[in-house]
Amino acid sequence: TATFLTLFDTVTTIIGRAESEESFKGISQKIHDELLVYHRLFDIYNSYDGINNLKTVNDSAGISPVLVDGEIISFLNDCRRYYSLTDGKVNAAMGSVLSLWHDARNNGFCDPQNAYLPEFAALQEASAHTSFDSLIVDEIASTVFITDPHMQLDVGAIGKGWAVQKVAQQAPEGLLISVGGNVYATGPKEKDVPWVIGIQDPHQSDRNLHTIYLNSGAVVTSGDYQRMYSVNGKTYHHIIDPQTLMPSEYWRSVTIVCPDSALADALSTALFLMPLDEGTKLLDACGAEAFWVDLDGNEYFSKGFKSMLRT
Repeated sequence: TATFLTLFDTVTTIIGRAESEESFKGISQKIHDELLVYHRLFDIYNSYDGINNLKTVNDSAGISPVLVDGEIISFLNDCRRYYSLTDGKVNAAMGSVLSLWHDARNNGFCDPQNAYLPEFAALQEASAHTSFDSLIVDEIASTVFITDPHMQLDVGAIGKGWAVQKVAQQAPEGLLISVGGNVYATGPKEKDVPWVIGIQDPHQSDRNLHTIYLNSGAVVTSGDYQRMYSVNGKTYHHIIDPQTLMPSEYWRSVTIVCPDSALADALSTALFLMPLDEGTKLLDACGAEAFWVDLDGNEYFSKGFKSMLRT
């Protein structure tokens, strides 16, 4: 096992077998270094010497196109695809809205006695600047330009999953890569032995509701118990519905299992923002499986999810 604390502001764990400890350290370090590239490219808060990242793109909104790495071009094209696939539920152009919630949440963490909600009028004003039409991606010139000076990118709903998928495709078989709960298996734990993945109980953080068997592919969970704060006794989480501009109240958690980590990341957010019937239709169209927990603790499974259950 190798653990890193430097990627995507979360804990990254890599588990697997190798011929020697030295060999495994080399494998895990290579995966770390590849993930670090995406961490820096997709960062909207920090700049890095010699890199034009998404912060650079945001800082240049309404000013000029930015020459970027081809991976950012590919990533933003996929962001647009997931925006269309989820009917706007997963919107990487929603940074102006999410930044208001980010600031309020951080204040709530640091100063709970003075925790506040973003003003709804400010959220509405920001929501007028969340159109993907304002994002111009020029593949030939390898540039990105935000034409609306008030629009900002925020790729938190897709970035980790997309990065994990890219890195896992090049990794040796038989590894389990976990980046802050975005879990990907590059093959069975050993021959004919699957990995066992726990699904956290959203009501009790120190226990699993279920465990599932996984030979390969991704398991991603979105939950209201992550990054939350309280205002006047009510808790508010970080998954914001583009229609209401408020934290969604359909579910406590949604877990997705599918071969592609980027799609799993997008679906876990989208289904968290949808009632069960709408989420099931989208899930079926994508050939994925899901497990939902509602606000009262009731559990719902897609048809194929139950066959993966261990407990």
